[in-house]
Amino acid sequence: MARPIAQAVAAVPKIEVTITKTGLRKISPYWYNYTTMAKGRWLGREILEVVSTEFRDRSMEYYRYALDSGVTTVNGDVAKPDTIIRNGDRIENIVHRHEPPVTAVPVRVIHHDKEREFVVVDKPGGMPVHAVGRYYHQTLIQILKTDFGFDKLYAVNRIDRPTSGLLIIPLSPKLANTLASEFISGGVQKEYVARCSGRFPEEEVICEQPLLTVDRQMGLNIVHPEGKHAKTIFNRLHYDPETDTSVLHSHQIRVHLQYLGHSIANDPIYSSVDIWGEDLGKGGVDIVPSDERAAPAPPPDFDFAEGDNPESLAIQSAAASGDASADGRKLLPRETGHDIGMGSPVPLSNQVVQVITNLRNQKDKDEDWGRWRDVVFRTKGKLTPLFNKPPPLPPQNRRKRGGPSTPEREAPLPTPPQLPVEEALEKATEYTEPNVDIEMFPGTDQPKYCPECYLPLYPDQKPEKLYIFLHALRYTTSLGRFETELPAWAAKGFKWDRD
Repeated sequence: MARPIAQAVAAVPKIEVTITKTGLRKISPYWYNYTTMAKGRWLGREILEVVSTEFRDRSMEYYRYALDSGVTTVNGDVAKPDTIIRNGDRIENIVHRHEPPVTAVPVRVIHHDKEREFVVVDKPGGMPVHAVGRYYHQTLIQILKTDFGFDKLYAVNRIDRPTSGLLIIPLSPKLANTLASEFISGGVQKEYVARCSGRFPEEEVICEQPLLTVDRQMGLNIVHPEGKHAKTIFNRLHYDPETDTSVLHSHQIRVHLQYLGHSIANDPIYSSVDIWGEDLGKGGVDIVPSDERAAPAPPPDFDFAEGDNPESLAIQSAAASGDASADGRKLLPRETGHDIGMGSPVPLSNQVVQVITNLRNQKDKDEDWGRWRDVVFRTKGKLTPLFNKPPPLPPQNRRKRGGPSTPEREAPLPTPPQLPVEEALEKATEYTEPNVDIEMFPGTDQPKYCPECYLPLYPDQKPEKLYIFLHALRYTTSLGRFETELPAWAAKGFKWDRD
């Protein structure tokens, strides 16, 4: 059976930080007890449907396998794939966390005002501000805590992970509330610098197109009449004919640059022909709603046998209606493609659906088709939790929960055999690795799968692929005016790997 001892060390995870020769900051994987409260969009849905639509790092088949293994609990009861999520539910899930590498460029503290309780930092591109998705320790907030010794940090605004530059972070709740109100009311003047494609006009350009988030997972925004009003003022600093790019002074809006036909030159989302087509979204996209969807198609190199596709839980000869499999089981949204648009506030057009599909395919390609390779667990035994009881709730969930109390469940599901943490650690040396060969990436000592949780791994990205040419240069607030130096890529004559 699979080696189950790793869950035991979740109580005290040891995080090892490594800086690679290529300029990446990496940490070792660790077991983590993830806790969350049921969100409104989850209520009344089966937990397998929720997990498979909210998270895309693993295959559909793996998520069912993990739930069948008993690693997820709802209000302390072991959950199964068909457990219905209700208002007030507390969901806990034991996961083996593989945080992606981030840039090794150091975080810079520009100003620390102890009296007024705030810190001003220069965030490198390629690092998220706070915990999100697979990131926790590899975030600006955690690095400020572990490397700089800050205790309480209250991030009231953020900049996207690939964006670099200035952030003002309060150190007290009182200042956080004050500064948040200032951001919301438009009292903060934000100035950015960007390098975009093409010869941008010399005169000032103002773009006032409403923006709407249509895919939360991909972070995709489009110009849409139902969106939030946004105004961006662009001024060209210089044009580089050799690279056919322009460096601009702006107010940050990536989507407005795309709309004007001048996407940020190295933006993997908004400047990709493979995602948007030859016009790269210039002038906006079609917004005529469409209900058409298609089941996810495996990459051309994957020739799955009947019933072997890890992204489909159905027998391959699914009913023509797309609503049920041949064995009568209801197909989940991710199996039919109807998970696209579930989180959108407006119906999506065919073009936007295709953009999201292309964006997902590009992510899969960048991750060496990890979801489609997610099959190694088939040769393993169940994942076995070793906790006698769930660890205490994290601080953010130690609060009174609103809404109706959770109804008592019929006959609680049996808890899998478990060991106390101390006994599990004592027995650790008795376990051996499963007798399964795990391939290594050619020419490296990096395995293609994690021997602990069987996650398909993929080669590290180049550091220059982690950031985009967008930098928060200057903020003017009631606390004062703060700015960073111009990034290296804003200089005249700058060249980069454009492959």
